[in-house]
Amino acid sequence: MNTRCVVIVDDYGPTRRHAPSFQEAGFECVRVQSTLEVPAIYRSALVLDGYVANIAHSGSVDRTLRQLEPFQPVAVVAGSEVGVELADALSEGLGLATNGTRLSSARRDKFVMIETVAAAGLRAASQLMVTSERELYDWHERVGGRIVLKPVRSAAGDGVRFCTSPDESIAAYREVIGKTNIFSERNSGVVAQEYLVGAEYIVNTVSSAGRHHVCDIWQTVRIDVNGMRDALSGLYVIPREGAIQDQLVAYAAQVLDALGIAYGPAHIEIKMTPEGPCLVELGARVGGSDNPYYAELATGESQVPWTVDAYTDPERFMRRYRENYTVQQYVAGVLMLSPHGGTLRAYPYLDAVKKLESLHDLRIPIAEGDAIRPSRGGVRHPMLVGLAHPIEEIVMRDMETLRYLDGHAFFDVV
Repeated sequence: MNTRCVVIVDDYGPTRRHAPSFQEAGFECVRVQSTLEVPAIYRSALVLDGYVANIAHSGSVDRTLRQLEPFQPVAVVAGSEVGVELADALSEGLGLATNGTRLSSARRDKFVMIETVAAAGLRAASQLMVTSERELYDWHERVGGRIVLKPVRSAAGDGVRFCTSPDESIAAYREVIGKTNIFSERNSGVVAQEYLVGAEYIVNTVSSAGRHHVCDIWQTVRIDVNGMRDALSGLYVIPREGAIQDQLVAYAAQVLDALGIAYGPAHIEIKMTPEGPCLVELGARVGGSDNPYYAELATGESQVPWTVDAYTDPERFMRRYRENYTVQQYVAGVLMLSPHGGTLRAYPYLDAVKKLESLHDLRIPIAEGDAIRPSRGGVRHPMLVGLAHPIEEIVMRDMETLRYLDGHAFFDVV
């Protein structure tokens, strides 16, 4: 049996870049699926090409460990959000580089995550683990203003609600609790948190033996659309150096330490509030929506090759982890947001999009003839426009042009 083997837990379409990168470095890959059923969001993206084996976890960690023993793995990596806890358990059970299981729940449960960060003495949102509607109503009344409700175990904005009154909070809670989330799991818990005011940033990192490298930083663009406040409408890469970046990076490193992330990638969402940086949430895996692809386009590298080094070439990682990335070309992603629901007949201004000077690619999940819903953020967006250009101003201009084109006339819906 080849002893140069890496286990990737829940490597689905959006994180498909892991296996080719490990294989290029000379490692075979075994895929472990943490659930017997593939989550609905990933069913069309499940590709098993290139793996020497695929093991479906039945619920027994001991059984899965025995199935992995013949491959003699050298590393276990979480391929997506749903695989984080099993990757912790398997890497710990195999005696490999691991974040361990002691803080696994803090890396997946949004309530436990914020409580853990606050216990470490870091700025964190005030929050409530909702156990009753009366409790939620009273808490919102005491906090006042706007609050955020979210499932404790989801991602990509799924189930997030912004509420300005206790009555809105109760209605949102009823919408979310017990519903099936994007990972085909039942929302068994809902957390209420204070609304953080400020620009939101994404800091993508990779760690090895407790040393943290910042791979890329993105500033997000938000919009109020179809009754959804602060829906993600775009993001763009920013340089590593800068006063705001220095605050973000220092805080991100403290969050990683507080959550016990010593190995592997992390996707950290941070609000820059008037009081300083504050965690929105963290995923102990690479950024979603093919973020590594766009990061490599911008900086020449991404979390994926850094993850390969973190687990399989730690000496190279240690030589380089303090290096700051440089922006080789400015990259942005813009989500087109539909005000309509129905059947999409056409994108009347698609040709105008294709003429943008910085256009790099178009990803169109909702094609002509497909059902379309009013956009509210999250993963079900009609179109992602990727922009890239050596001159930042051209990218920013084209982002504004896309926002001008977007709206009622951009979608011909029956």
